Amino acid sequence: MKKVLFVASEAVPFIKTGGLADVVGSLPKCFDKEEYDVRVIIPKYMCMKEEWKSQLKYLGHFYMDLSWRSQYVGILELKYNGIQYYFIDNEYYFAGPKPYGNIYEDIEKFAFFSKAALSALPVIGFQPDVVHCHDWQTGLIPVFLKDRFHEGQFFANMKSVITIHNLKFQGVWDVKTVKDITGLPSYYFTPDKLEAYGDANYLKGGIVYADAITTVSRTYAEEIKTPFYGEKLNGLLCARANSLRGIVNGIDYEEYNPETDQFLEKNYSIENWRRQKVKNKLALQRELGLQEDRKIMTIGIVSRLTDQKGFDLIAYIMDELCQDEVQLIVLGTGEEKYENMFRHFDWKYHDKVSANIFYSEALSHKIYGSCDAFLMPSLFEPCGLSQLMSLRYGTVPIVRETGGLKDTVEPYNEYEGTGTGFSFRNYNAHEMLATIRYAEKIFYDNKRDWNKIVDRAMAADFSWDASAAQYKEMYDWLIG
Repeated sequence: MKKVLFVASEAVPFIKTGGLADVVGSLPKCFDKEEYDVRVIIPKYMCMKEEWKSQLKYLGHFYMDLSWRSQYVGILELKYNGIQYYFIDNEYYFAGPKPYGNIYEDIEKFAFFSKAALSALPVIGFQPDVVHCHDWQTGLIPVFLKDRFHEGQFFANMKSVITIHNLKFQGVWDVKTVKDITGLPSYYFTPDKLEAYGDANYLKGGIVYADAITTVSRTYAEEIKTPFYGEKLNGLLCARANSLRGIVNGIDYEEYNPETDQFLEKNYSIENWRRQKVKNKLALQRELGLQEDRKIMTIGIVSRLTDQKGFDLIAYIMDELCQDEVQLIVLGTGEEKYENMFRHFDWKYHDKVSANIFYSEALSHKIYGSCDAFLMPSLFEPCGLSQLMSLRYGTVPIVRETGGLKDTVEPYNEYEGTGTGFSFRNYNAHEMLATIRYAEKIFYDNKRDWNKIVDRAMAADFSWDASAAQYKEMYDWLIG
């Protein structure tokens, strides 16, 4: 039996701020239980919902040195969906209304969590072959494994993997403080180890010391070796290119299923969407106060409203786009300038633009299950989940060719009759607009082809099983 431990700062259904939680909560259950024992450790946050906190079972506690301090480490457990979860408890670190706060607090919090997660293993009697770390919050684990946990039989043969979900976030703070918090000797704070541009960098430590590095799509794994996407770590990632691989994320096909989705007015499948899906569209137009018209092309956006997601391109061509025969339905929050930009166009073109500047699980499902197309023109996108959901619901994605968007959306080719969406290459507002208008042309003038794009989109498989097979191959290679 091969043993794998996921260590992460969040996991659905317990705590979620982004796509990382979906990965950590969905991937472990895709491995064959006969062959793999996969378990998960996350922090026990005070801000977790009471329904989860009340189910946790106390396992034990101990005191651990964190440099010169002695800290309480409580261990709780819960079995969920057949997977064993452990929760590290310390109210000093994990209180507060949100999982992440000020970076200087998070730096100490996740140094504590990384060391506590490893220190808890002998107590719970679980000796993994592979410790799979996620993002900068667990970047110190590969370092600790090579340092103070290396002596003694228990940790001697443990391998580590680090998955980069978004290279922009690295856990950077000054060397003196990090040395004091971690108790790591000066030896580790050199440019070939944890130090980067004068500061200590948790993610860099993980990349240097992990036995394997993964990121969340093949294209992103190539992009981060270049200066534009590499966030100043491209040199290191080129040096470790042999250990770096891209494995695209999946989505939970039970949760995102147009046949059973409770948020939809009408459920539908690949067989009957032509008749049923349009009923969702009419219901959503009615709910949002848009002109009810089954024939008009509706374009959905569900996103954080930030520069990374390409909203400067959208802002640039909004007036032009609103001259077209389209409706735009937007859901999300983010930078004030984009929130106000969408509010303005909702006011100016009220029958065409619906700006919903909040977050709603129900409305997001309705947008995936009702719109004709889905717009996602990201500047960079490590993997992206929205385009996978829109494919699943037969809502044709219009994306920029970057990262996971390039890997998961096959551009429509009218001559070969292939493709699951539309894409453009350069980060350019009018190239994007031209692509949207090409999609409009197919939608209005060549309905048969458009319907076949929808069929192919709904037939594409981005469930977790495909990704799990690639992770399995990597674990097997590491364990040897």
